[in-house]
Amino acid sequence: MSAPPTPVTPLTAPDNGAEPRQRRTRRKEARPGELLDAALALFVEKGFASTRVEEVAARAGVSKGTLFLYFPSKEELFKAVVRENIAGRFAEWNLELQGFSGNSAELVRYSLHVWWERIGMTAASGITKLVMSEAGMFPEIAAFYQQEVIAPGHDLLRRILQRGIDRGEFRPMQLDYAVYSLIAPMIFLLMWKHSMAPCAPASQQIDPIGFIDSQVDLLLDGMLVPGQTP
Repeated sequence: MSAPPTPVTPLTAPDNGAEPRQRRTRRKEARPGELLDAALALFVEKGFASTRVEEVAARAGVSKGTLFLYFPSKEELFKAVVRENIAGRFAEWNLELQGFSGNSAELVRYSLHVWWERIGMTAASGITKLVMSEAGMFPEIAAFYQQEVIAPGHDLLRRILQRGIDRGEFRPMQLDYAVYSLIAPMIFLLMWKHSMAPCAPASQQIDPIGFIDSQVDLLLDGMLVPGQTP
C-alpha cells in the first residue's frame, strides 16, 4: 500500500496565478538597487580592496552569478555606486545653480549646506575617504573618480565663484585654487566623520552645520568686495 500524497504547502505551490509572478517581477527589478545599496555599505565599511563581490551578493540576498548579470566586475560595481550616489546628481545641481535667484554669498552657503544634506549625511559620504586612501593601489578607480566627480565638482564651484565676480559681489580671484577653499572644509568633515568622530569624546564632536557656517563666514570675508555683506 503506497503512502498518501504529501500535501503541497504555499511555499512550494505551483505558480498558477498572477500575484506570485508580480512579486517575483518586482523583486527582479529591485535587484540592481539592492546590489548598489549593499555595495555602498560594504565599500564604506571595508574599503574597495577588502570588499568581495560574494559579500555584496550575500548582503543583497542574491547569488554571485546574479550580481555579475548586472555588473561584470567589482570595478564596474564601484563605478555604478559612485554614479548612483554622487556623479549622477550633478545635473540637478547645475539646474539649481541656473535657477538660483539670491546673491552669490547666499549661493555659496546654500551649496555647501545642500552638499552636506544630500551627500555628507548619507552613506555616500564615505566614498571620498575610500578613494583618497586607495587611489595609489587602484589608479583606474582614482582616474574614474577624477573624471566623474572631481572635475564636474570643480566646474560647478568655479561657476558659482565666477557668478559672484561677474555680479560685482566677489573680488577677482584665482579660481583654479579658490575652489579648493570651498572643497577643503567639506573633505575635512568627511574624513573626520569616517575616522575620528566615532571615537572622539563628546566635548570634541563637531556640529557639521555649525562648522560649515563658520567656514563660509571666514571664506566670504576674504571673497566679498568691500562694502558687500554676507
